[in-house]
Amino acid sequence: MCRINPRVDFAFKKLFGSEENKDLLISLINAIVSEKEQVADVELKNPYNLVDYQAGKMSILDIKAKDQNGSWYNIEMQISEDLNFDKRAMYYWAKLVTEQLSEGKMFRELKKTVSISILDFNFVPGETEFHNLYKIINTTSGQDDGLHDIFELHYVELRKFRKEYGELTHPLDRWITFLTKAHEFTKHNIPAVLAEDKAILKAIGAVDRMFNEEERLVYETRMQSLADVESKIASAEQKGEARGIKKGKEEGMAESLLLILVGKYGPLSEQVKRRVRQAGEEQLRYWMQHAFAAESLEELLG
Repeated sequence: MCRINPRVDFAFKKLFGSEENKDLLISLINAIVSEKEQVADVELKNPYNLVDYQAGKMSILDIKAKDQNGSWYNIEMQISEDLNFDKRAMYYWAKLVTEQLSEGKMFRELKKTVSISILDFNFVPGETEFHNLYKIINTTSGQDDGLHDIFELHYVELRKFRKEYGELTHPLDRWITFLTKAHEFTKHNIPAVLAEDKAILKAIGAVDRMFNEEERLVYETRMQSLADVESKIASAEQKGEARGIKKGKEEGMAESLLLILVGKYGPLSEQVKRRVRQAGEEQLRYWMQHAFAAESLEELLG
């Protein structure tokens, strides 16, 4: 039985961001983009490398790739709820556009940039579909006239997926089922609808044997970090609810965050403490969710 959770960002990066698994990444991308934009090959721009994650560094967990036509992709798995994820997705998309220009390209040479965010929480409000695509359209005509066809943003929300095995008719159905139910599979116990998909079959076989001892330690540390953040957020919210006022919740979250920051970065300046204590609930939640991934206070607080 699979003991590695492929929804944990570190495991996701190793599984889909390694050179030996480029075929899995291609299959995943093709399950998400349209039929006319299918990918035949990709070049990984930031392939998985254990050195990037040693000493507690966890800031390079997205996957950047370029296909045979020059289109760029940013793929990210997010397991913790993030109220500001829309802004984060736009930021990563903008960074990829900037990277194209840094390669010496002129504006007329810019290629399409596709952001794919796979979320283990509900995010798009009022929408029951699990896959939502955003593009730039002409709001006057309501049409996509193709003038700005360099932007695509996909949200895949795993918790909105409700299909049973007999309903898995699309490759994305199968990939979501793998991501959400990998713990149920062994090489001797794979539903036929998944076993018929070569990429899924390879992923099931790879996910639990892809880590060496050092990588498994990094994975377990990452799992603990995510659990600690969720626990501290829940604890802070309970403290606020016990006091019966919004301010109490914010104070509890602020003090929990300060403990995290001191543990990771050492003594804090009075300016940093003051900024944290004056922040609102949404900002505090964002900082808590990203504190373990940021390499420095400057990167975290901006």
